[in-house]
Amino acid sequence: MTTQYEIGVIGAGNAAEGIVHGILRNTILFADRIIASDPVEQRRRLFADRFNVEVTDDNRHVAANSDILILAVKPQQFVDVCKAFADVIRDDHLIVSIMAGVSTAAIEALFDVPRMRVIRAMPNLPIHVGAGMAGLCKGRHAKEVDLLRAQRIFDAGGRSIVINDEAMMDAVTAVSGSGPAYFYFFVEALTAAGEKAGLSSQHADILAKQACFGAARMMLESGESPRVLRDKVTSAGGTTQAALDSMAESHVGECIQNAVDAAYRRSRDLGR
Repeated sequence: MTTQYEIGVIGAGNAAEGIVHGILRNTILFADRIIASDPVEQRRRLFADRFNVEVTDDNRHVAANSDILILAVKPQQFVDVCKAFADVIRDDHLIVSIMAGVSTAAIEALFDVPRMRVIRAMPNLPIHVGAGMAGLCKGRHAKEVDLLRAQRIFDAGGRSIVINDEAMMDAVTAVSGSGPAYFYFFVEALTAAGEKAGLSSQHADILAKQACFGAARMMLESGESPRVLRDKVTSAGGTTQAALDSMAESHVGECIQNAVDAAYRRSRDLGR
């Protein structure tokens, strides 16, 4: 007898790994209710060993035997991947896509189901440690209960918000989906600056990481805006003021906005 799974994951990459970790860590489901597929044996073995979930390289098997199907493949590959199992998709399936730039309408069009229920989501990497952020929106035929089921999945890895206008999902991708990479880039630069000033690599590393961790935690827990907190650190004519003046002269803020805009435009391009 074939097992029916609650969740089937197509594409066992880093994002899917974080999602499954959150689901199991918070006992949203037990491992025997999840199946994952991936063409790479190493990724299948990781999911099997770490999570004790069923794994396969057969996407059709996953699709045919799952209620919720999480699409976690590269946007450039999704048409070919989905066409290979489109004929086994049922009208009671819920499809949750985490593919950047791919609209719910594009996913709906691939399946011969009159009212295909699709939720589009954009999580980010900190979902691995329970500190993720995800934006979610409904497709044309998805119901409120579908959205709640998807939120439960992503809230297990951190937090989620509902985006009512799908056109804004590209902005979510640029700000939150890609955002951790910008932060890591800043920490790398801060660490390198500490080493240049004479600190050991070890000391520069921990000082930079803890400063950023503390700043983020204070911002979230105090409820104060970044601007207010920045002013609290900055004394007129002091060291922080000198650093901020240098950043302003170098147009760092403008550079960050340009970078986010580049991510936004790339997300839109991927959906065309």
